Amino acid sequence: MDFLKGIFKAHDNPTDSVSSAPNFYMGPSVSGKMVNERSSMQTTAVFACVRIIAETVGSLPLHTFKYTGEGKEKVYDHPLYKILHDEPNQEMTSFTIRETMMTHLLLWGNAYCQIIRNGRGDVMALYPLLPDKMTVDRDGKGQLYYAYRKEGTTHYLGPDEVLHIPGLGFDGIMGYSPVALAKNAIGLNIAAEEYGGKFFANNATPSGILSTAGTIKDPTKVRDAWQATYGGSGRSSKVAVLEDGLQYQAISMPNSDAQFLETRKFQIEEICRIFQVPPHMVADLSKSSFSNIENQSISFVVHTIRPWLVRIEQAIDRKLFKESEKGQLFVSFNASALMRGDYKSRMDGYSIGIQNGFFSVNDVRRMENLDPIATEEGGDLYLTNGNMLPLKMAGAYAKKALKESEEAAEKDENTT
Repeated sequence: MDFLKGIFKAHDNPTDSVSSAPNFYMGPSVSGKMVNERSSMQTTAVFACVRIIAETVGSLPLHTFKYTGEGKEKVYDHPLYKILHDEPNQEMTSFTIRETMMTHLLLWGNAYCQIIRNGRGDVMALYPLLPDKMTVDRDGKGQLYYAYRKEGTTHYLGPDEVLHIPGLGFDGIMGYSPVALAKNAIGLNIAAEEYGGKFFANNATPSGILSTAGTIKDPTKVRDAWQATYGGSGRSSKVAVLEDGLQYQAISMPNSDAQFLETRKFQIEEICRIFQVPPHMVADLSKSSFSNIENQSISFVVHTIRPWLVRIEQAIDRKLFKESEKGQLFVSFNASALMRGDYKSRMDGYSIGIQNGFFSVNDVRRMENLDPIATEEGGDLYLTNGNMLPLKMAGAYAKKALKESEEAAEKDENTT
């Protein structure tokens, strides 16, 4: 027992806590560039991927449901409905808080919200907390607690006071930062951008040497004078004047020979691979066409967005519902709008649904945000093709048709 107590002993040093593992990977990348969650957002590919996923999740409707004997139905009078669907607190919309949480998940690997409850245990508000100010640890009894640092003060919160959504991790409690784990790929992208910027700052000209057959008394002064006169993109139109037999000779390869553009292009694909975002969604159309973009978009919903939605839904179900409500109430995102194809494909699908009796006209109109047709006018009827019949009845109808045909033929012979 003493050994078990030692495992769950509260840490005196926050750097030894549960949450320290993801931070272990931060620091300089192989390219020499410092990569962290904030510096990575200065690269266009990371910013685009994070923005696309965060805005997509933030824009999806999030509803509260309850199980019924025949399936499920929406619940509008539960306190969580307004918080999750409209306004989580007095300062934010539902879109804003979910966009913020997804940004935290994609950059830090964890998202935290403080849960404000009333005396009855109902959730009254949710407030997002910055992951880099949060420490997760265990007390002497092995129970998780959350320590949040704010303005020099540490606030301790219990598990029932924090909505914690972890990303991919190794222990099931803490998620690892995708940026930290892929820092070398992101660092190479940062280095390529910096190289390109310095290249154009240097008049888009490779570095070189100034040489002469004679002796230069003060080479530093000559070099500085050359850079001051001809260095920088703003001096690209100036004509160089070489004195005292000076000659200029480039000593590095041009950008095209160094495959600079190809390197930058590959790094965009590499970052898209980290976040599982199709390249065409960050404006890289080199491997996309009109015939496969729709399939790539559907794959984005299925393989990228859906796992994030499941993480969020299950965390909400576990933390925000009372024990008496679990198993009866749940939340669910409506991602059907993301799966909608072009207009013709949707209309063809609706037609199949109506003809086979699992869509009514009003079901289709609701999905297209159109006003319903009155029930007395047939808007809620479920119809099916009249030519369809159960398989076991097919033989009976065939025998009846054959008999009628034989009787008609016999009648014709008698008439003749």
